[in-house]
Amino acid sequence: MAAGWAGSVLLYAGLTAAGDAAQRRGRGQPPDWAQTRRVALLALTFHGNLNYVWLRALERALPGRRPAAVLGKVLCDQLLAAPVAVGAFYTGMSILQRKEDIFSDCKNKFWNTYKTGLMYWPFVQLSNFVFVPVYLRTAYTGLCGFVWAAFICFSQESGDGTVKSAFMWLQREKVNADEEPSEK
Repeated sequence: MAAGWAGSVLLYAGLTAAGDAAQRRGRGQPPDWAQTRRVALLALTFHGNLNYVWLRALERALPGRRPAAVLGKVLCDQLLAAPVAVGAFYTGMSILQRKEDIFSDCKNKFWNTYKTGLMYWPFVQLSNFVFVPVYLRTAYTGLCGFVWAAFICFSQESGDGTVKSAFMWLQREKVNADEEPSEK
């Protein structure tokens, strides 16, 4: 059981850190290894453990793959764990970055990020609770969390927590690539 916990949490943290590095690379920015280490540390010490414990607690409270149990798990996940995870990310990153107001990002971006997560996580968790065995759920959440980590790390650094802000920088990248003169 301990190897399952350690492996799951380490994989979760590694994928979260990779999501941070990927969003920076996707924006054409140089690596910021100090920032990526902070993301990894938060995922390792809090988010990976939260997911590991939470997903098992949900399975004990609402066992099985019956539609009512699965929908109950998805609802509990989105109404209870998601707000904690989003708030902990913004506040935890602010603490690790030694920001003066550690709640500023959370106050300014929480609701947008939470609403954006409602467009992604219920579908991830639905597939997780239906198809993935309990012992692999943290790893699966971490795998799907790679995409979320890229989004939330972008939002923490320069976005506002909305999908629109993420698409705007993606669109700018496309426009900039289209405008570059071709060499002949």
